[in-house]
Amino acid sequence: MEFKTSLDKLAKLVTIFITILFASIIIGQLVLIPDSVQSASFFTILVLVLGYIIVFLHRPVSYIVADGLLVIHRPLRDIKLNLKDFKNVELLDKERLNGSIRTFGVGGLFGYWGRFANSKIGVMPWYATRRDNAVLITTFNNKKIVLTPDEPELFISIINS
Repeated sequence: MEFKTSLDKLAKLVTIFITILFASIIIGQLVLIPDSVQSASFFTILVLVLGYIIVFLHRPVSYIVADGLLVIHRPLRDIKLNLKDFKNVELLDKERLNGSIRTFGVGGLFGYWGRFANSKIGVMPWYATRRDNAVLITTFNNKKIVLTPDEPELFISIINS
């Protein structure tokens, strides 16, 4: 079964803002910078475009539960997790997520993914598009993973069945 992911309001705003900012910088570089320093402009444009594309290609698009696997579908490369490795799957309230800090990853542009840390939960990868509807998966080797399907209760019941 496939579970969609949708961006929360903050992720939508951050995505729109960063897109406009990057486009403005690129246009400014192309229009306002004289030809004598175009190599610096080219490097700036390259870094912005590559960074944007990398983030876009790693964003979580959906979660698929089928054939004993949980697949975190992303445009570039899916992540496949064996359901047999899951010790616990639970709805995660906002209180437990409060205070989470991003140690390496993305915090709003097309979602929230990468490594995050929290004093209540510990270190965990997020493959999320929202800051609510969070599901915490704990594996038998104590790895914790945060996902945010649009229908978290149904998602949990399908995984637990």
